[in-house]
Amino acid sequence: MSTRTEKAIAFFTSVPRAGNCAQCVTKAFADDAAVMEMAACGGGNAPGGLCGALYAAMSLAGEKDRESLRSDFRERAGSDLCRELKGSCGTPCRECVEIASELLEKKWNK
Repeated sequence: MSTRTEKAIAFFTSVPRAGNCAQCVTKAFADDAAVMEMAACGGGNAPGGLCGALYAAMSLAGEKDRESLRSDFRERAGSDLCRELKGSCGTPCRECVEIASELLEKKWNK
């Protein structure tokens, strides 16, 4: 695997799964301690109802990049809230992991 985005997707789609959406994004970019902190942030449980993958990416991004990351995610995915992504937007979790990881990777590679 050449990119962190590819790693995050591989973690998320592995059988058995390597963690929830937030953990898989985090695992591709950070250490195991950070991954454990995201255990409760999948399945619509991230603070404010945010998408867990987005929440993980925002947590790992520099403070100055967080709002632009959130805005870019919302533009591509249709929302930044898990409930809306799964409901009216119909955006699957795998796609959320991919979008959040791609956006974070771009910020890190600047």
